[in-house]
Amino acid sequence: MQNDVTLTEDDEGKNVVNYNGEQIGRVIEVEHGEAHVDPDPGLTDTIRSKLGWGEGDKESYRLDNSKIESVSDNEIHLSR
Repeated sequence: MQNDVTLTEDDEGKNVVNYNGEQIGRVIEVEHGEAHVDPDPGLTDTIRSKLGWGEGDKESYRLDNSKIESVSDNEIHLSR
């Protein structure tokens, strides 16, 4: 497990998947190295995050970086 993961704006728009590989949300904003995840992103949210226009709001949740197993080009994989 990577406990020293620091996310950047480049990670906005990536899918977040659990240890079974199931998509559970999408990163809509990265702020101070921490991701804010929308558990049910719509098309508008996806486009906004890809363009870097993400905004954390009441419907997003902060992702605890200690729960991240790995980060690939398109996904953030969570540990068990």
